[in-house]
Amino acid sequence: MNATKITSVLRRTLLSVALPLTALSCVRAQAPVPNGVVQSALYTKWINYTPANGFPAGEVYCVAVDGQRVWAGTSHGLVLLEDGRVSKVFSTDDGLAGRAVMSIAIDKESGDVWVGTFGGLSLYSGGKFKNYTNLTSGLANDLVYGVALQGQFLWVATAAGVNRLDTNTGSWSIFNETNAPFNEPWAYGISVAQQKVYFAVWGGGVLAYDLAKETWKPFTDPDGEQELVLYRNQGLIHNIVSSVSYNPDTKTFWASTYFGLSGYDGRNWHNYLTKDSGLASNFINAVQSRGDDVWASTQSGLSQLDTRTNTWITYSRNQKTGRGEILITHADGSKQQIATETSLAHNYILNTAFQGGDIWVATAQGLSRGIHVQPKE
Repeated sequence: MNATKITSVLRRTLLSVALPLTALSCVRAQAPVPNGVVQSALYTKWINYTPANGFPAGEVYCVAVDGQRVWAGTSHGLVLLEDGRVSKVFSTDDGLAGRAVMSIAIDKESGDVWVGTFGGLSLYSGGKFKNYTNLTSGLANDLVYGVALQGQFLWVATAAGVNRLDTNTGSWSIFNETNAPFNEPWAYGISVAQQKVYFAVWGGGVLAYDLAKETWKPFTDPDGEQELVLYRNQGLIHNIVSSVSYNPDTKTFWASTYFGLSGYDGRNWHNYLTKDSGLASNFINAVQSRGDDVWASTQSGLSQLDTRTNTWITYSRNQKTGRGEILITHADGSKQQIATETSLAHNYILNTAFQGGDIWVATAQGLSRGIHVQPKE
């Protein structure tokens, strides 16, 4: 299969996942730890949110934390959880721009919530929705994949380029193939830094925008359309980038692709594939990084990389028993397996967010909350 056909297949695969579809008591693990093996703090308790406890059925595309409140974007609307319970499910009947919610950004000062949907952009403020569409505003396209706040500016990733909205003045800017190095103007994700903004672009790798200089720098796969990685750390692992996450602690941006994981620290690339790491799958929907950890949301589970020790921890669900499975892959290649009574809602992971030490995980069939448990001495 040539590169054009592969790209076409992957695009159809993404849309089949992203388009709205009509359906799609915690116990501490009692797992022995081998002698001489240091056990990291693990997520061994999971609470799942499904139709059984008032959560919408189907995919969860994104999740955002606002103090004690948690917002989740699903194929059937926007969900607000308070005190660990479903408080409200917002739909288009409530004024939401579109049913499928792909991204959420929270204004920490005002408490306003910006929502990217497959029907436009919504602002939830004062208990009401205000919508922005291609016909009623400067929004480039109504298929909104990503939103991110950077001071007074709201960045919006769409299927027809990137928008910047000045929330103070209401003025819009559009960046696409006419004024920026977009290979295709289909932007997926956004991550903001202090002086730069990083964009994940379909077929165009990662684009970095310098705010002071107002210049763009593309990061692309040196192999071009090759589906094989010729040299491990020569550059971005692939041009089909699903998300990007800038880590201010390590000054590294991480890019998730459908062919592996890449990180760039300003001098060196750090690439990971399943064949030479503990990564659950090379098909990665999203990446998050904080501190020394990198979290990859893959089609086969949730993988965590500790960059200090080069240790991988992958969380997955046993499809037959419903129990949780934790696979630890150490730097020397040795592996450690732990079983838990509870597990993720599903192995197809779409995104993550952190609430203190806990982690919220968006899956193809519900939302999961992992409770951080320190190992016993």
